[in-house]
Amino acid sequence: MLPQLHRQEGCLVSPVTSCDATSSVLWDTARILLIKPSSLGDIVHTFPVVSAIKAEWPGVHVTWVVKRQWAEFVERAEGVDRVWPIDMTVNSWVREGLALRAERFDFALDLQGLFRSGVLAWFSGAPIRVGFANAREGSSWFYTNPVPVAHPNIHAVDRYLSLVGALGGKFPEKPQFQFKFMKEDVATVRAICQRQGFAVDRPWIAMNMGARWATKRWPLKAFAAVLDQLHASQVGPVVIIGNSDERRYTSQLRVLTSSPFIDLCGEISLRHLPALLSTASTMVTNDSGPMHIAAALQVPVVAMFGPTSATRTGPYGNGHRVLTGQVPCSPCFSRVCRHVPELECLHLITPTQVVDAIRPRLTAHASCQ
Repeated sequence: MLPQLHRQEGCLVSPVTSCDATSSVLWDTARILLIKPSSLGDIVHTFPVVSAIKAEWPGVHVTWVVKRQWAEFVERAEGVDRVWPIDMTVNSWVREGLALRAERFDFALDLQGLFRSGVLAWFSGAPIRVGFANAREGSSWFYTNPVPVAHPNIHAVDRYLSLVGALGGKFPEKPQFQFKFMKEDVATVRAICQRQGFAVDRPWIAMNMGARWATKRWPLKAFAAVLDQLHASQVGPVVIIGNSDERRYTSQLRVLTSSPFIDLCGEISLRHLPALLSTASTMVTNDSGPMHIAAALQVPVVAMFGPTSATRTGPYGNGHRVLTGQVPCSPCFSRVCRHVPELECLHLITPTQVVDAIRPRLTAHASCQ
């Protein structure tokens, strides 16, 4: 039987890896399977796990299992030795699980915490399988070492890093989000922006109006009012980012405002987004995947939150500002608003509050250049 986790010096530690005289030899050649298939924000929150593992054990080999649609983004994570794309079908899950078994992993870390990810960890054949004790859909039954979560209201980044402690690693003083900035990415971003008439070397504001949940989206008319106020203050340019489906937002925005903005929706691929956002002066955004990318790149973020909790999944780090309407039902974590008036938690946030939050971040960011 594998030993259970115990607490040592305030963190969760596995005696299998931390108290064995041969552990340093083991870690020189260890192979870790990291399971975090989705979604974009959660994937960004996993970057510090990779950084912490590599800082503690530089010789380990990390394979990251991720949904195919996010694979090119994970390829930009420093410290990932292999990206293993998967499709979200039962047949694919079984097929990939058997293929993973042939890789002979020493450890499997399941950060997804769902039935399929737990099964995948078990299929991998890794003798040590670590995940959260309160993982959903019974996935913790597939772990050899279930890790208790100290408190539900901790940030996802800190929660994920507790699994590094379960391997015997140290919790980093400052979690690191490390990106690979490939020359091709930087060159592509510069070329696209040049065609659109602005240079990334000069101050600019990123604006993201999309979000997966409708209940996370601040009203477009409010974004339009922010544009108007920024334009009147001669602050900008403002660059709208998003995927091709989100072009509909910019089309509606043009009806709501005559203030100029640059539309990059559908122009910047996911793999190029870090290279673009790393040059922004600040970002105004809904709770979304791009918000987490910007925060990970230490770009000051102004974010509007409604049904979700900034404590659990807000922009990580210092220098950010989260705005939310004070209503008793928030955060409700619901994709359907049943409150009257609808989405009051978002509608109570005014454009002036957002602009007032943007201005000091532009100044602070400029002083750091």
